[in-house]
Amino acid sequence: MEITASMVKELRERTGAGMMDCKKALTEAQGDMERAIEILREKGLAAAAKKAGRVAAEGIVTSYIHGGGRIGVLVEVNCETDFVARTEDFKNFVHDIAMQIAAANPQYISREEVPEDVVEKEKEIYRTQAKNEGKPDKVVEKMVEGRLEKYYKEVCLLEQPFIRDDSKTIKQLLNELIAKIGENVVIRRFARFELGEGIEKKKCDIAEEVARELNR
Repeated sequence: MEITASMVKELRERTGAGMMDCKKALTEAQGDMERAIEILREKGLAAAAKKAGRVAAEGIVTSYIHGGGRIGVLVEVNCETDFVARTEDFKNFVHDIAMQIAAANPQYISREEVPEDVVEKEKEIYRTQAKNEGKPDKVVEKMVEGRLEKYYKEVCLLEQPFIRDDSKTIKQLLNELIAKIGENVVIRRFARFELGEGIEKKKCDIAEEVARELNR
């Protein structure tokens, strides 16, 4: 059975699970929506599902300054109550997210935020690369999709490996927090500033610097 975008969208809205997880669950369930929900719950991927629809209007805005003022990050993370916003678990999570943004320089929060024209441009680049590598047409599109997935993991905050523990993604870290505190949590927006950004200058490894700071 063909798994359509509308089916994936409905499952995401009902469970709060990630798009790719929803697609895999629907495929495994052969399009059966209720069975797909069960699969996600069995895998623990819908742990935050019941909370995903709750309004998260409280929270905090945190700043993180790195390298003596060379990089600055502002990030807003929302939760449901002011009580949770004042807890150490929540504050530590927001601080970790700010450091993640400083180190990994994401461009978007999730893949859903990536503009369609940007996605199409990336696909065309990957398609040209694959053809230039002499790959047959039948495998070119598979290579394009594979490289696009890698692109998402680089530019989308929720899909990036966590800088403190690269065995988990930021999305997994977020879901762990939601499960622990019992409230919906949303990374709403962020801004990252780098001194002299756009001006030609000597390159340095920001991720390595932030990692060193973590180990102090």
